[in-house]
Amino acid sequence: MALTGRAALLAALGSIPVGIWEPGWTGILAVNAPLAVACACDFALAAPVRRLVLTRSGDTSARLGETADVTLTVTNPSRRLLRARLRDAWPPSSWQPGTEVAASRHRLTVPPGERRRVTTRLRPTRRGDRQADRVTVRSYGPLGLFTRQGTHKVPWTVRVLPPFTSRKHLPSKLARLRELDGRTSVLTRGEGTEFDSLREYVPGDDTRSIDWRATARQTTVAVRTWRPERDRHILLVLDTGRTSAGRVGDAPRLDASMDAALLLAALASRAGDRVDLLAYDRRVRTLVQGRSARDALPALVNAMATLEPELLETDARGLTATALRTAPRRSLIVLLTTLDAAPVEEGLLPVLSQLTQRHTVLLASVADPHIARMATARGNSEAVYEAAAAAQAQAERQRTAEQLRRHGVTVVDATPDDLAPALADAYLALKAAGRL
Repeated sequence: MALTGRAALLAALGSIPVGIWEPGWTGILAVNAPLAVACACDFALAAPVRRLVLTRSGDTSARLGETADVTLTVTNPSRRLLRARLRDAWPPSSWQPGTEVAASRHRLTVPPGERRRVTTRLRPTRRGDRQADRVTVRSYGPLGLFTRQGTHKVPWTVRVLPPFTSRKHLPSKLARLRELDGRTSVLTRGEGTEFDSLREYVPGDDTRSIDWRATARQTTVAVRTWRPERDRHILLVLDTGRTSAGRVGDAPRLDASMDAALLLAALASRAGDRVDLLAYDRRVRTLVQGRSARDALPALVNAMATLEPELLETDARGLTATALRTAPRRSLIVLLTTLDAAPVEEGLLPVLSQLTQRHTVLLASVADPHIARMATARGNSEAVYEAAAAAQAQAERQRTAEQLRRHGVTVVDATPDDLAPALADAYLALKAAGRL
């Protein structure tokens, strides 16, 4: 029970002292007899809050930066009209700063035995699962003098998925892939490892391609045509160790790596390749494998949604061993990790040969665009010192990349906006060169 501001104002104008007791507060207000009766009636006519039935429906997922609508259905089983204010509480990261009050508070009126719906529109600012907290309902009497208040637990979870901003590059990469497939078909002249179709024999065809069983069933000689093998295996390895927690711009490096991995997965799936995902630091954080081309991208997006960087050093030996177990046959292994000298030289290089002996290895790393801007700074002594430090950092990354290339690794080093298309181009270049 709560005394409203309206009742307090009227009580201050009265003359009969009346005690008001609430948990944590005791006071004496001066009211007149008619007002006391009105307050009592108002309280009695306010619909009870505890008996309300609340259920949820609506969106269970949304991409980061987009909205999710969650509908709350309020059923009033009592015989009194419900006049209420409602607060639907969610974690602070469920809204843009400053919009929570307008989005989470609702007014509603529910006649006896009926139900009404209110919709809370979320706009999350972080990936991961956002879980509803509690629903607080304040029920008013017809005069607005007294209220009843209570809370309800109404569970609901909205999974906030990676935004996949690099999908804008997918049409151009697919066009390049179709061009590459057509050129490959011309260069191989029908040779390959995967059966395509039967056609009629023409002079000059290799007699070893004749399908004698098909020929026996028809009046013409039939030959088998082939296409290059499409079911290649690609293992995307996300390093979720401490270096992935470094922020580049407004987001951790891990987010840029995930965006690049999603574009490559979408492109490779369209090419007929099988794509798996491994996220690792000192243990497996997520593993997605064995999905069809249609299901691969949704499965990867869902698995990446809850990934967060871990503030510990990545175990390069454990990562390598897990990757080899996950990819037992020859594959393209894409390492999305750092190009910092110490982690590469002390962790990755000593075990890199285990990967390159059996697989084609492609390493992609997120470069900081702020360092590139620093390298071009001039004008005063401080800017010159910053430019020298940036040039030194860039030279160190280049030396590390060159070490990896000498071990047979293809290296992609680009800023967050350029990493996804650059990685896709490297994949297409490997296919064009016949290394996949």
